[in-house]
Amino acid sequence: MTVFISGGSKSGKSALAEDLAVKLSGGKALYYVATMVPKDSEDAVRVEKHRLARRGKGFETLECPKLVSRCAEGRPQGTFLLDSVTALLANMMFAEDGSVDENCSARASEELLALAALAADSVFVSDFIYADAEEYEELTEAFRRELALTDRALAKAADLVIEVCCGQYMIHKGEMPA
Repeated sequence: MTVFISGGSKSGKSALAEDLAVKLSGGKALYYVATMVPKDSEDAVRVEKHRLARRGKGFETLECPKLVSRCAEGRPQGTFLLDSVTALLANMMFAEDGSVDENCSARASEELLALAALAADSVFVSDFIYADAEEYEELTEAFRRELALTDRALAKAADLVIEVCCGQYMIHKGEMPA
């Protein structure tokens, strides 16, 4: 099963994703694909908070900031939780050398869908940051557009699509696993 979860910051999407991944794993190997590359102390605190939340749930953490499909190589029977699509896209769009790839959604989607195809089950978490009416600078708008395109590709391929807001969720496609 492929699950796509989207929602705002601090909405509860990661907690829901963890619970779903554990349920889907059914005792199979359980992997957490960490895509964030911490840039400052705030990022480091966020990463540690997520590590603590996963403690005792059976996840093996795989640090994979870009080529996420490689995480599944040799692990095809596992359940993979990737958190987050947003961080992955940022890593792909903004290179360490300062260059910017404003058309990276196709590459990101290809990587994510390849991971889903290799995994027994997969859960993808993304941030819903592209629907407000605010107009931002050109580069921010390009990022929002690329994230929306990536999320659309994942939602189309997913068996289950969930939106999370204020700790509550709404299913847009599919059904929760029993």
